[in-house]
Amino acid sequence: MNRKAEKRYVGIDNEINGGMTDTGKIVRDAWVFGLIPETETCEGWLSQGIEDLWRKSQDEWSKYGYQVNRLPEDVRERFLRIQADAVERARAAGWNPDLGDDD
Repeated sequence: MNRKAEKRYVGIDNEINGGMTDTGKIVRDAWVFGLIPETETCEGWLSQGIEDLWRKSQDEWSKYGYQVNRLPEDVRERFLRIQADAVERARAAGWNPDLGDDD
């Protein structure tokens, strides 16, 4: 059995750095675009499900040139709220945006 294929995501609420990771960004973007409800942490998801969310999020971002200022007002407001909440949670969990992954 391929153990790597069976690896499951810990969920954005259980992530290192308060969820400020590449996978956490995928989950937040999926919330922004309404691909999954904001209550969905993706805990227990296989990597294929996360990759599918990433592709769907990228499709949405491409419609707006990957620019926040081009998002429709309601989506932009949701993006800004979700990001602000994420930064607040991450800082409370000890994340420091000034430190790199190797610091």
